[in-house]
Amino acid sequence: MGRLARTEGLTDVQREILATVREFVDKEIIPVATELEHRDEYPTRIVEGLKELGLFGLMIPEEYGGLGESLLTYALCVEEIARGWMSVSGIINTHFIVAYMLKQHGTREQREYFLPRMATGEVRGAFSMSEPALGSDVSAITSKGVREGDEYVLTGQKMWLTNGGSSTLVAVLCRTDEGHPEGTAPHKSMTTFLIEKEPGFGQVKPGLTIPGKIDKMGYKGVDTTELIMDGLRVPADRVLGGTTGRGFYQMMDGVEVGRVNVAARGCGVAQRAFELGVTYAQQRQTFGKAIAQHQAIQFKLAEMGTKVEAAHAMMVNAARKKDSGERNDLEAGMAKYLASEYCKEVVEDAFRIHGGYGFSKEYEIERLYREAPMLLIGEGTAEIQKMIIGRRLLEEYRIQG
Repeated sequence: MGRLARTEGLTDVQREILATVREFVDKEIIPVATELEHRDEYPTRIVEGLKELGLFGLMIPEEYGGLGESLLTYALCVEEIARGWMSVSGIINTHFIVAYMLKQHGTREQREYFLPRMATGEVRGAFSMSEPALGSDVSAITSKGVREGDEYVLTGQKMWLTNGGSSTLVAVLCRTDEGHPEGTAPHKSMTTFLIEKEPGFGQVKPGLTIPGKIDKMGYKGVDTTELIMDGLRVPADRVLGGTTGRGFYQMMDGVEVGRVNVAARGCGVAQRAFELGVTYAQQRQTFGKAIAQHQAIQFKLAEMGTKVEAAHAMMVNAARKKDSGERNDLEAGMAKYLASEYCKEVVEDAFRIHGGYGFSKEYEIERLYREAPMLLIGEGTAEIQKMIIGRRLLEEYRIQG
């Protein structure tokens, strides 16, 4: 491991976990990632390996069979996995967000029922807010849940569901108007439903259809899907937390953690791009010497290395803030914004260093070049992050009087 993106103050257990994950990434992910990505093939063997390592239960409390680790440990593991192949980090991220939401907001029965099986990877999680007509404007969702006796009947269409096909548990945000008078703020009439389903595509249970994978520019391998509910019946005890109207807050808590995850993914992809760029620069010869000896390339490497280091530091700070129990929406927004922007820039510089070969599918940088843009929009666009950051800064620095 090089000098960049080291994390001070880790415990022996944290260092051991990270060393194990890095070894797995180097041996089991990097050698096959590009081939699987070009075929858009789900990485079944890699996922089974992650289950054996216990990563699906990394932050699930020990009382439910997990490892009970911190957000920092999880984020650093995500950074390592994204360094190998970003799609794999997406497979565990959505699972983790649902487990986190259950741990923080679920009823005792919900935690005891789901978390032990989520810790082993037997139950695989996904969550869904976006719809075809909206992404960041969560308060405008139109999917509805209407109570009928001991059940809710769900109707609506969801979009951009990571792990939509492979998951067996989906946390879905819907509008529920019961008990909320007309004129109630939209975000106060939303509820998170826990939907159990079979993996696969097509009609996976009565009233629930997963049409198929969306064909994407990058972020391949992982299945990204739509989700269509047409009279889907969900028991009332599958309302997250047991109370309607809390869904928006529950989802935003999960997304706040997810932003740290996206920052970690950006750090991992940027690290890999730097590794590829600095290695190629020492191998490629022009004008009688390695291109790394040309000042123009050294300047690029200097900028790339600085960006990798800065993004990592901000990601670690955001994770530690959340672990300490403090509000971290400002730090998470900053980390997600900076890491995703810097990731794009570092990947592009590595691409430029590769010259014409960067355009060839034989070289790994071609894959990274298509993957990086997803981080600019995932878990809230850069523009949304800047809105959050700006509002929080104005709160912090409000003029008195």
